[in-house]
Amino acid sequence: MAFDYKKEYKEFYLPKAKPEIVTLPPMNYIAVRGEGDPNQEGGAYKEAIGLLYGIAYTIKMSKKSDHPIEGYFDYVVPPLEGFWWQPGVDGLDYARKQDFHWISVIRLPDFVTKADFDWAIQEATRKKKQDFSTVEFLTIEEGLCVQMMHVGPFDEEPASVALMDALLSENGYENDFSDTRLHHEIYLSDARKAPPEKWKTVIRHPVRKR
Repeated sequence: MAFDYKKEYKEFYLPKAKPEIVTLPPMNYIAVRGEGDPNQEGGAYKEAIGLLYGIAYTIKMSKKSDHPIEGYFDYVVPPLEGFWWQPGVDGLDYARKQDFHWISVIRLPDFVTKADFDWAIQEATRKKKQDFSTVEFLTIEEGLCVQMMHVGPFDEEPASVALMDALLSENGYENDFSDTRLHHEIYLSDARKAPPEKWKTVIRHPVRKR
């Protein structure tokens, strides 16, 4: 049975549809940075997703290559995630998607080293005849956060964020956004197949004690 991060770490990937406080350990990611409206056809965001999955599956299929990774175990590629911000805004203004800045990421298994990652970049470039030079190995330690499961379209996320903010104010916390602590989303639904009212997205915000 392939290791599934969503099932093994339910506290991080499958929270309830009500806010909760969690502490996140450091995690390694495949990452691509960009800016602009994620809904733009043929835009930078769609291109970034293609690059992420190109590297994610190169690493997953390394077991069939001439680069065996020490400690490798079979696993399900973790879900797509994104860190989002807009200059001068705490959180997000969903009416100004053209101003979004983002880091799109897919979690890496802990056994993947920087050297293994660099091999995957070279291997994917060779096999796919594509430029993967914008893809980076990124370590993020989110630490103390508030999170919840949002069910519905992305544009309705402010209602869930309001619930998260209410929990903070009632329990002596406050948001702690900065250049390195960002609005975080984890996408658990295939938006191409599921109707928007059933989309499941983990929303996570950095917090601190007030």
